[in-house]
Amino acid sequence: MDTVAKALEEVLTSALPQGCITVGVYEAAKSLNVDPDNVVLCILATDEDDVKDVALQIHFTLIQAFCCENDINILRVNNTHRLAEILGGGGGKQSGGEPMDLHCVLVTSPHSTSWKDPALSKLNLFCRESRCMDQWVPIINLPER
Repeated sequence: MDTVAKALEEVLTSALPQGCITVGVYEAAKSLNVDPDNVVLCILATDEDDVKDVALQIHFTLIQAFCCENDINILRVNNTHRLAEILGGGGGKQSGGEPMDLHCVLVTSPHSTSWKDPALSKLNLFCRESRCMDQWVPIINLPER
């Protein structure tokens, strides 16, 4: 599982400078609606407090259903603080000081090239193997640094 977390971190850090990251539940929903074929990975992130957020869980259910219908791999991450560090630090703040909505992060494929990333291949294999074990949305633990 630790190697899967490292692969996820590698995918995110390589996709970020290419502009291949969409952050936020509503932004992700818009992106999925416009160009679902360009999305290579969907990450749903929660902390302990988010489990009781019914509205967020409904959004997650809808996003998961859409991703399953469109053959988009989904991962669940249980550490939004670590996800914020990977996606640029700053404690999960946007440039205007507003907190980033890290509950949903999409990784898209660059339009110019077909993205062949070994870490992404490892994540795709992990998702495929998880589905074979009836675990449709596997949970990844992102360890603190």
